[in-house]
Amino acid sequence: MRILVTGGAGFVGSSLALLFKRDRGDADVVAFDNLKRRGSELALARLAAGGVSFVHGDVRAPEDLEAVGPFDLMIECSAEPSVHAGYGGSPAYVLNTNLGGTVHCLEAARRHGAAVVFLSTSRVYPIAALRALPLEPAGLRLRVRAGAGGPGWSENGITAGFPLAGARSLYGTTKLASELLIEEYRAMYGLRAVINRCGVLTGPWQMGKVDQGFVALWAARHLFGGPLAYMGFGGEGRQVRDLLHVADLYDLVTLQVADLDRHAAGVFNVGGGPSVSVSLAELSDLCAHRVGRRVEIGCRPETAPADIPYYVTDIQEVEAATGWRPRRTVDMILDDIFAWLRASEAPLRLIFQA
Repeated sequence: MRILVTGGAGFVGSSLALLFKRDRGDADVVAFDNLKRRGSELALARLAAGGVSFVHGDVRAPEDLEAVGPFDLMIECSAEPSVHAGYGGSPAYVLNTNLGGTVHCLEAARRHGAAVVFLSTSRVYPIAALRALPLEPAGLRLRVRAGAGGPGWSENGITAGFPLAGARSLYGTTKLASELLIEEYRAMYGLRAVINRCGVLTGPWQMGKVDQGFVALWAARHLFGGPLAYMGFGGEGRQVRDLLHVADLYDLVTLQVADLDRHAAGVFNVGGGPSVSVSLAELSDLCAHRVGRRVEIGCRPETAPADIPYYVTDIQEVEAATGWRPRRTVDMILDDIFAWLRASEAPLRLIFQA
């Protein structure tokens, strides 16, 4: 079996590539990446040590994908991952990478008769509708008002049936448009493809930034120093996300790949669910406990256009379809990240303090 992982030097792509190679030693696993994101170059030694081949290429260039040759399965992790992409500047990179790149990836899969696991995003759901959820403060976090519910949402989180009408950012739009293209390739060409709408993915080797990868960034700034701030919604740090360790995502993908005929028409919301959720204020407390001191957290009450106060994944549908549930708690996720930061302090300090 030949497995092509696009975005294969990024956090998610490299993690999945290495885990596939670990468990399928006879498979040829290829990581394909343009190395644009700072820190992705650090993955190359890990990929080589794990037996994963690396091809330098860009999904925006179909000839780069063609040069990879035939493959049986594509794990499509390539993306400009920032929900803020395009605000105040050109949308070219996010459009060309996330939408144009999807076209090139689907064409490569069609030519070679390969199956696809496509990593979409929870940000396909409209910003205004998510902001309109009935939220109330509860300690250091926000929560959905007890007993409230509506189309695609409840105290259990957001389902794949949440209404899609409205604006969602260019990032979210490119991912939703990519999902629609996959539906057409399924119908026209018989493409076998699984769509996973992922929430916050995290774990070791995530080179986090303010707009993407905030859990690793929060941990690193507590350990190494550097500015942190609660941004938006009054600057109180009560906004909530559920977290999913990348190894838990891998466990799900392996189940889906093992029975593609059953899952290849599915669209699944994938995350840690309510039990693996955390607010920024709670995250600060957890990080402070691990470093033995509190750090100063700034306050920027103004809310950016793409920000939302609350997103928790309802995982009941994917659990019913696959039997999968995430196994790693918030504490386990943070323990993994802090262990990685401490073990690789010298190179990581430069990246996270930049």
